[in-house]
Amino acid sequence: MNRFENMHTFVRVVETGSISGAADRLGVAKSVVSRRLKELETHLSATLFHRTTRQMTLTEIGRTFYHQSLRILDDLLEAEHAVSEAHGTLQGSLKVALPLSFGLMHLGPAIDEFLQVHPQIEFDLDFNDRQVDLMAEGFDLAVRIASLADSSLIARRLAVIEAVICASPAYLERRGIPESANDLMHHQCLAYNLLRDYNHWHLYDSEKNLIKTRIHPCLKASNGEFLRDAAVNDLGIILIPSFIVYREIERGALVPLLTDYRCPAIAAYAIYPQTRYLSQRVRVFIDFLAARFQGTPYWDLYRQKTV
Repeated sequence: MNRFENMHTFVRVVETGSISGAADRLGVAKSVVSRRLKELETHLSATLFHRTTRQMTLTEIGRTFYHQSLRILDDLLEAEHAVSEAHGTLQGSLKVALPLSFGLMHLGPAIDEFLQVHPQIEFDLDFNDRQVDLMAEGFDLAVRIASLADSSLIARRLAVIEAVICASPAYLERRGIPESANDLMHHQCLAYNLLRDYNHWHLYDSEKNLIKTRIHPCLKASNGEFLRDAAVNDLGIILIPSFIVYREIERGALVPLLTDYRCPAIAAYAIYPQTRYLSQRVRVFIDFLAARFQGTPYWDLYRQKTV
């Protein structure tokens, strides 16, 4: 019996909530996971799970053993990575969840640069705007653009994300330039439909009063790049993160509007589970991203040119 292998399997069953989930994570058959659990319980002379036809829940002994197992496995990982670090080599896999547009436009090039320095890292990337369960799905970390409230996760801010209201010159010539937030009600607007309330845009005026502005979207979509292209094609006004439209603004294809207003602040965060040990490769990668995006992000430099 391999104690560490069985302990590792047990931890994966707890994290995924099922034998089949653990088998998928480990890349083995469900029968292998069942055998390892049985060996572990026999060795410990203890029942680790309450089993029903629908779910597995930890016994009190199982819960204690789970936390002890995490510490032991973390210590083993720490020892292994300390040896690798001593030899100047960063290696292993990194499974990372990335937001679609920000990931493709800005994190993709950053990862390419990171791999030039650390070629033995193997990335497994999921580009998706959905919320992922880091523990259950086996992610080492995720990058999210949001206001975070999940206390079970640790977050490190990478960059402030500013939004901009903009439209094409041809649209503005046809429909006029809005002078105030209230004017948006009379314009064609393009909305990001993954927001909870995409029929309102929340803005702060010059006196920092929060204004909830009603809009009437003529087009809704779940992808910011699609909405950007629709705005460039004269279909309406968008409120969108500047990292998606900064090139179009710089070349004049889109014009910033209502610049006296600001959107509520959000940021890009690197988040990871709240465990005792953070692997060296995750730590180095997060430090790399934080250093790359520190200060005023390059996608917001156009603001300095227009002041």
